[in-house]
Amino acid sequence: MDVLSDAIAAMRTGRPHSSRTARRGPWGLRFPASDGAGFHVVLQGSAWLLRPGAADPVHLGPGDVVFLAHGYGHGLADHPATPLEDFEPAPDGSWPEPADPGEITADTTLLLCGAYRLDRARAHPLLTELPEVIHIPARIGCHPQLRAAIDLLGSELAEPRPGSHAVVAGLLDTLLVYLMRTWWLSERPEGTGGWAAALRDRAVTAALQAMHGDPARPWTVEELAAEGGLSRAAFARRFAALIGRPPLAYLTWLRMTAAGRLLRETDTPLRSLAARCGYGSEFAFAKAFKREYGMAPGGYRRRTGQGPGQARRSPAPAPGRP
Repeated sequence: MDVLSDAIAAMRTGRPHSSRTARRGPWGLRFPASDGAGFHVVLQGSAWLLRPGAADPVHLGPGDVVFLAHGYGHGLADHPATPLEDFEPAPDGSWPEPADPGEITADTTLLLCGAYRLDRARAHPLLTELPEVIHIPARIGCHPQLRAAIDLLGSELAEPRPGSHAVVAGLLDTLLVYLMRTWWLSERPEGTGGWAAALRDRAVTAALQAMHGDPARPWTVEELAAEGGLSRAAFARRFAALIGRPPLAYLTWLRMTAAGRLLRETDTPLRSLAARCGYGSEFAFAKAFKREYGMAPGGYRRRTGQGPGQARRSPAPAPGRP
């Protein structure tokens, strides 16, 4: 897997939800804070994004996309002064069916909104470094894949057909990838450091792709440096400066994050799981896991209750910086 795919897989949990709704002014919606992330697309008309404590509201025109990666509460309205009505999702996170809008006229605002459930216990920096609000304005000829995913999702929600339930879920996952790819590769400000700079650095990116592609391999710093065409010392300095931790420390984080996900979601035996995560023995794996999570793998599996036939609960938070 590539870095972005791994970052999303490490956090995504549950089923995403979405809704296509029509509003006529005056209208206003207040979305509560959550552990997930959400997006809004203005298909027709316009809207204002309102954030508590923010200096200015954000105006959204036709085709504009806004992505809120950190689950902060916010409002959406036809005008900044319009009172907001609370939007309440169902206990399972699903969204209520929108009322029949009747005839769509020129003064109707059409919105496509969605939400993702995320496990933030071990959030990948690719998500934690995202700004509070990502606004992707509509521009002719820009981001065709993102626009295509939005069009397909809007069409399925407007006219459900056989198989739409599965199609919508798949399109929502696809849309999340396109939203993040669009930001990291096209929309982020030039000159930013951290992961934005890392993804522009060929040597660091090559090493990241190698680790994510085969995390079980017993990588050395020399081998990772060779992937990027650098000397060991130069690579180690550059990697730590951009990623925020040494190469092998990142590899351990990557392995342990995958191990936590497998323990929560599968009943894979610990010996097999240790091998998949790059450890030669169950003992070495258990020692590394306990150092990272503060408990033994078996205890973590029982506590999170993610094996087949067990009730799904939120995973225990992991200590330390993600």
